[in-house]
Amino acid sequence: MTTPDGGRPGPDTVDADVSVVICTYTPDRWELLCAAVDSVLGQTHPPCELFLSIDHNRVLYERCVRRWGHPHSTDGVPIRVVENRYPGHLGAARTTASELATGDIIAYLDDDAAAEPDWLEHMVAPFADPTVVAVGGRPLPVFSTARPRWFPPECDWVFGCAYVGLPTTAAPILHVIGAAMAARRSDLAAIGYFHSDDHDDMDMCHRLLHHSPRGTILFEPSAVVRHHVPPNRVTWSYFWRRCFQVNRGKAGAFRQMGAARNLVAERRFARRALTDGLWRGGRDLLHGDTAGAVRAAVLVVWLVLAGTGYGVGWIESVGPARRRP
Repeated sequence: MTTPDGGRPGPDTVDADVSVVICTYTPDRWELLCAAVDSVLGQTHPPCELFLSIDHNRVLYERCVRRWGHPHSTDGVPIRVVENRYPGHLGAARTTASELATGDIIAYLDDDAAAEPDWLEHMVAPFADPTVVAVGGRPLPVFSTARPRWFPPECDWVFGCAYVGLPTTAAPILHVIGAAMAARRSDLAAIGYFHSDDHDDMDMCHRLLHHSPRGTILFEPSAVVRHHVPPNRVTWSYFWRRCFQVNRGKAGAFRQMGAARNLVAERRFARRALTDGLWRGGRDLLHGDTAGAVRAAVLVVWLVLAGTGYGVGWIESVGPARRRP
């Protein structure tokens, strides 16, 4: 559907329906999943439907069917429980539900995140601008244990949460955070939905902007979700492995994007996080916070790990490409 001037419709120009997709894979998050579902059902902007996409776990699928029925409707919102029909995991599970969705806009919420009541309202509003191709919300961490003093706020992306360096008001960005994001169904269909599992949010953003060169991805900090952070994710072991492995996987994801790839966001964030973070760490140290120096040092370690991981991933991804006929 298009507007009379040929642009894409937004909520202010058409009666846009919103489908919400929650992907889940383990019964260990059952209580968090129930909280996520309840948060969607309590939105001030109710969705037209809610999908629970179960990633290759028959036991969890049957439990969800028993809990929410098949089909099921709560507070007027139909709930559909579906199984991932593709070999992949998170990206494939999102694709499975997205192909079945009927809303003009599809919003995605993690199974360990609970949305604030006005989350969808803030997520949908920017689509009134037909140039907006995707919107990212602001996942805030909910720690199940104390936040380590050594952990720099620039690295909260490790938890899948908003981090220092993102805009503080609604503004264009290049990548959204997968825990709370939305895009038009027509645009997602045009790029073939999701092509990556570990970097599906980043991959989606690159392909959307390549498909719509004049498009905009908007960060909306008012669209808040509360993202659970378990104890194992606030350890040094998890931190350094995550920094290395995420960037190792990015190299292969970038190669698969072809002409859609670019490293602008990564370079910009690394430069800003390092300079601002070092300054902030020094300032905190001068004000008596001895952990400020540690946080600054951790940022340097993060940059080394990220660069090393990306280099290793690039070498690994080049090998198969050269062997391909």
